[in-house]
Amino acid sequence: MKFHTRKPTALAALLLTATFAFAGCGSDDAGDSGSSAEGGDSGGGDLTLTMLPKNLGNAYFDTSTTGADKAAEELGADIEEVGPETGSPDAQVSYINTVAQQGKSALILSANDPDALCDAIEEARSADVKVVTFDADTNPDCRDLFVNAATSEGIAAKQLELISEAIGGSGEIAILSATANATNQNAWIEMMETELADNPDYADIELVDTVYGDDEDQKSFDQTEALLQNHPDLKGIISPTTVGIAAAARYLSDSEFKGKVALTGLGTPNQMREFVEDGTVASFALWNPGDLGYLATYAAAALVDGDITGEEGDSFEAGELGSFEVGADGVVLLGEPFTFNADNIGDFDF
Repeated sequence: MKFHTRKPTALAALLLTATFAFAGCGSDDAGDSGSSAEGGDSGGGDLTLTMLPKNLGNAYFDTSTTGADKAAEELGADIEEVGPETGSPDAQVSYINTVAQQGKSALILSANDPDALCDAIEEARSADVKVVTFDADTNPDCRDLFVNAATSEGIAAKQLELISEAIGGSGEIAILSATANATNQNAWIEMMETELADNPDYADIELVDTVYGDDEDQKSFDQTEALLQNHPDLKGIISPTTVGIAAAARYLSDSEFKGKVALTGLGTPNQMREFVEDGTVASFALWNPGDLGYLATYAAAALVDGDITGEEGDSFEAGELGSFEVGADGVVLLGEPFTFNADNIGDFDF
């Protein structure tokens, strides 16, 4: 088994604000990671941490690990990043077992399955390893804490806020979603519909259509074209899916609607950069994986040090991000989604 390790680095993008909040998704290689049979640590303290993302070679998780490295450096902790090349629960089990055998202080894990990892995690916890999940949770009984990027309510509210700003608070809008049965997408859409109906700030905004691109690039591109043909007065599109927003932006950028029809939603900086820089998209949102890794590391340290137990109402300090409180089911919430725009998108690489 290969252990991929990383030394702490200071990333300027992680210093943007005390609410460096983003984000679910990216690709690319694992930065300055190396490998050794022992699994080299970085740092120099008694606090020993292992970062286990869903997979390596993913720029989203590279960014979360950079945040974890920064926190570990501030804490004087040893930290290593390990993980499989592909995202599957079976591939993560052997790494969890090794953490238990090594007697590490804590495991920081983005789980590839909510239940399949629980036996391995329980073995680690039996060896006094604290387990903090981030980005993707396990069954709450399996871990000590879950560091959640953002709530469904926060994601829905942010997208409405951005589209309202983009269209001047009035006009027809549409939603380009993923699949018709996507649980998270449907929850966000339902919350947006409720907010549009109940919030007087949005009284002049009308949702005229919701279509589905099935998280396929070409279908999402075609659905964007259909929306614009079917609704000639359309002023804005919300696409709460990274595939959909990129496809819609590509269509708009090379059409007569560029600069006339606004687009926002959930995307990653690397896929949206060209469309922000050419003026197709003013802003979009996502949670920040750098802050997520940073917060998860401070949460793990607080558990190891006994400052918290993971019970609801526990509170701890997380460096430059400030104070956090543990909520129901051992959940710590990072905050509202982060907004990317022309002023800051150059600071991110995921």
